Amino acid sequence: MNPNKYPCSVEALFKRLAKGKELPHINPLVDLNNAVSLKYTLPMGTHNLDNASTDIMMRLAQPETDEFIPLGKGKDDVEIPDESEVVYAVGNEVRTRRWTWRQSDKGKITPDTTSVFFPIDGFVDVNKDAVDRAVADLSAQLEELFNMKIQSGIVDQAHQSFAWK
Repeated sequence: MNPNKYPCSVEALFKRLAKGKELPHINPLVDLNNAVSLKYTLPMGTHNLDNASTDIMMRLAQPETDEFIPLGKGKDDVEIPDESEVVYAVGNEVRTRRWTWRQSDKGKITPDTTSVFFPIDGFVDVNKDAVDRAVADLSAQLEELFNMKIQSGIVDQAHQSFAWK
């Protein structure tokens, strides 16, 4: 994957700021997530899971069945991800393309959203401390500002899944 062509979410935020542009106001949850992402220099996402038919997974795309609808687009704008892409997906609904480069319309946060997944991407041997601080910071702010019930967990080689209660 070419990082110049497909920068991760936090790189895209920093590039926008470096060009003198302001971050767009999307909604309070996404805005908070973007601020924490910038603070810890970590790719992070904000995904609506209200209508998720199965678990959300990080995996390689399956072009024969996977579909991606870009944010702000409709059913007529379906993209088929490449086989080598790392994606977040719910069933065959790809929620992010090329790991954290682009988010799907299926996972967008709305005023009616009640179940949100905030992936924070990092690597145990590179930036685990930053990930841990971001989890704690985001969790505290979500509880304080939005009175949200928080569940967090780590998925890594030793712990390949996390179950919500």
